[in-house]
Amino acid sequence: MPNIKLDHCVIHVSDWERSNTFYHAVLGAELVPVGSGWSYRFGETQLNLHGPGVQGTPVAQLPVQPGGSDLHFIYPGTISEAQKHLKRHGVEVELEPVQRCGKKGLGMSAYFQDPDGSLLEFISYQT
Repeated sequence: MPNIKLDHCVIHVSDWERSNTFYHAVLGAELVPVGSGWSYRFGETQLNLHGPGVQGTPVAQLPVQPGGSDLHFIYPGTISEAQKHLKRHGVEVELEPVQRCGKKGLGMSAYFQDPDGSLLEFISYQT
């Protein structure tokens, strides 16, 4: 079997400036201009964006709308530090830390939303 890896995925946003500010300030995304839109890079992972004036082709049978995504990010500290980080940025935690299984096994997760209402998760593998 070839070593297949995920290259990127797509999220939909309703406001470029608001999303760029949030994903850069809160999640540390590198903002990459692409045509009249943007992509966000997190190390080797990339999120391509569809939004005002930018729609991809082809499209999924049921295209995702802004606020319809569910994304999970590894936080490089403890879950308590992640919660403090979110609070500093004025982001409300939707679900207090709970144990979840991610790509590295069991970790502690906190859930929050992006400006469009997409569900986001910080998972920490540190105790």
